[in-house]
Amino acid sequence: MRYSFALLFAVFSFAAAQTRSSKRGLVFVPNPSNPEDDTIWVQSGSDLTWYYNYQSTPSPAFDGVSQDRFEFVPMLWGAIDDTSFLESVRTQIDSGREIKHVLGFNEPDSQYSGGSNVEPSKAADVWIKNIAPLAEKGVKLGLPACTGSWGGLSWLEQFLGNCSELISTEDDKKNCTYDFVALHWYGNFEGLASHMGSYAAAFPNVTQWITEYNFDNQDLSATQAFYNTSSEYFDRMDSVSRYSLFGSFRSEDSNVGPNAVMLNNAGQLTDIGSWYLGMSGTNIDPQSGAGAGGPRAIVPGAMVLTMAVSMYFVLSSWVLL
Repeated sequence: MRYSFALLFAVFSFAAAQTRSSKRGLVFVPNPSNPEDDTIWVQSGSDLTWYYNYQSTPSPAFDGVSQDRFEFVPMLWGAIDDTSFLESVRTQIDSGREIKHVLGFNEPDSQYSGGSNVEPSKAADVWIKNIAPLAEKGVKLGLPACTGSWGGLSWLEQFLGNCSELISTEDDKKNCTYDFVALHWYGNFEGLASHMGSYAAAFPNVTQWITEYNFDNQDLSATQAFYNTSSEYFDRMDSVSRYSLFGSFRSEDSNVGPNAVMLNNAGQLTDIGSWYLGMSGTNIDPQSGAGAGGPRAIVPGAMVLTMAVSMYFVLSSWVLL
């Protein structure tokens, strides 16, 4: 009987992979050598509703896409010595672009590749000059996205303390305001859930955005299982407003392992890539490429659901026997 229930769970997990969600967004990291890949994320039927590109201005690749369908979220990647970020976002708003949210510094607690390596005191000064004023325009402010290490929360606490000191006077104590926290995670699901719990404890009743996440450098089955479990978790958690899987590139361009990607080496959607867009699986090996066999089989979502329902009744009869 235990085996029957396990098999039933596996079947429904597979069917659930083709779910849709308004929370999903795109971490846009294009390869100039493959510009044709850019249109994949906004093709008809794509589930993605927003994107960011680590920059203050939108990507030209999406100029023809409606802002209502695909919201651009500016990011101040690292420290700057002027107010150019503020001016850029204000100019976009004044010219008619609807900017609803902004993201803070990218992994300021890290000096390694991808991290902006900013001291909390410096970040607080830059935040006050470039990000905080955008609240007056009705823009929602996201706290800096630290790494998944234990030092990330400590960095944020010091940052907020420094920020408060800069805007307070002896007679008027103030705190820097923000609207949501941004999290990064690379590892298994148990670690991800624990990390989210730590942020929930540190920032109670504050919405979370998971702006980078993946189970890096794993075999394909582990990577797919992580994707299915984490996306289902995000979708049912009211505390998670948005999430964006880091993997919008080809396998050969990946720095998170060859299987943790949305495209194979020929620019075709992998299972994870297609599921993430709210479509049915492709059964394409992430490490395959042009002329390397292509898709093994394509099972339409409706067929998967039919198989799952049929299997349910079969297994139910086994359990009742």
